[in-house]
Amino acid sequence: MDRRNTLVSLALVLLCGGILVVFTDVELKVVQWVNCGPLASSEARRAPLCQ
Repeated sequence: MDRRNTLVSLALVLLCGGILVVFTDVELKVVQWVNCGPLASSEARRAPLCQ
């Protein structure tokens, strides 16, 4: 029973870690789109972040 609990805990940690990575990537893309997208000023689009 203890081994099963360990495997379930490991699976949950990996699942939560994967979800965190996916949402972090999505958040970075959204921030870049807001900062460099069509509504951004031309000066903001020339920033190193947008290159």
